[in-house]
Amino acid sequence: MVVDIANGFIWGPMMLCLILGTGLYLTVGLKGLTLTKIPHAFGLLFRGRKGNGDGDISPFNALMTALSSTIGTGNIAGVATAIGIGGPGALFWMWCAALVGIATKYAEAVLAVNYRETDSSGKKVGGPMYYIKNGLGPRWRWLGVLFALFGALAGFGLANTVQSNAVSQVLLTSYDVPTVISGLVMSGLVAIVLLGGIKRIADVAGKLVPLMALIYLLSSSAILLLNYAAIPSALVLIVDSAFNGSAAAGGFSGATIAMALRMGVARGIFSNEAGLGSAPIAHAAAETNSPVKQGTIAMLGTFIDTLVVCTMTGLVLIVSGVWSGDQAGAAMTLSAFDANLPFGGEILTLCIVLFAFTTMLGWSYYGERCAEFLFGPSVVLPFRVLWVLGIFAGTQLSLVLVWKISDALNGLMAFPNLIALVLLAPVVFKLTREYHTESACNASKEQEL
Repeated sequence: MVVDIANGFIWGPMMLCLILGTGLYLTVGLKGLTLTKIPHAFGLLFRGRKGNGDGDISPFNALMTALSSTIGTGNIAGVATAIGIGGPGALFWMWCAALVGIATKYAEAVLAVNYRETDSSGKKVGGPMYYIKNGLGPRWRWLGVLFALFGALAGFGLANTVQSNAVSQVLLTSYDVPTVISGLVMSGLVAIVLLGGIKRIADVAGKLVPLMALIYLLSSSAILLLNYAAIPSALVLIVDSAFNGSAAAGGFSGATIAMALRMGVARGIFSNEAGLGSAPIAHAAAETNSPVKQGTIAMLGTFIDTLVVCTMTGLVLIVSGVWSGDQAGAAMTLSAFDANLPFGGEILTLCIVLFAFTTMLGWSYYGERCAEFLFGPSVVLPFRVLWVLGIFAGTQLSLVLVWKISDALNGLMAFPNLIALVLLAPVVFKLTREYHTESACNASKEQEL
């Protein structure tokens, strides 16, 4: 099929090399600051519940809004798919992609805040389409238009119809809840949140994201504690498989080093979205007077999503032994939870529902801002109506083709964004250098006093 061929090209080696190469270039250009400043980033995050500067939402809620769209089925089904096809070594390459992806996410947010605008209603708006237009100049506006077009359309698939379909099918299978009921309830809840705009989306995300992450991490930690003796050998297997491949076991057909690398990088990027350009749209709305401060908070999105949540999933799959069984995707993770925890299936079902719901909220804002960039403020209300209708429609349709088309559009978002990141990297380096030089001078003056 044409869509399958397009996806194979879009998400092929060229895209993966472009994303990894951009992340590596930014990491080196920033002299590794995005790795050494992670403790500092957490300090800023915990102090960021109240903003300091222009914006619409707190720096903390900006990160929670961004995480609401990245912590989702990719952390559950995506990791299982990567390990099921690429072997345990895929988790190692997922870590590597995340380490350079931290710099990518940092740069995206720095540029988003630096080049953001104030719309006709007085709200701060930004993201790749704006830093392309304002940073690269009017001649590059077409590139921003492409990003906005792909972003507005992609949301209706991966973050709207597909998410609601997944939830409705889980509830139908587990609890015999009719899909019509699921569709009506989800549509209603999302509509209520959307009516309040970014402030309400951010408030809901600020409460739900920490809660759902805590439930999932505590449950995963309990499974790891029950299988603590297997953790050292699991870590050895992950590293060994990354460089030597995996032998066949059970229903597992074996994996090469290349397959582990491809699946680890691809699923890692799909999960944390570093380089796709979605998260900076949320960070542009943060109450801040410093692009570097918000960028430092933003980079925690990749750290939390991949190096924490995805790692927990991967270890659970490996120590419980289900990775080499017959299940695939979310069913593999469900098997691990069911086998190790009382009500494990119910806990994972709750996590899937919460993950999908927050993804629908986060991406609704991304799509709305992309549509506004293309057609102006008058498109906001029609977009929200279509978004809510799409959620209900997703529960009633078979979405195999929609998933594939949306996956392609999601990947196409990355091309304009990565071009802009490479061209505007000197701006990121300059802003970062000035911020840290000024911080060092201020610290020196305080010591003298």
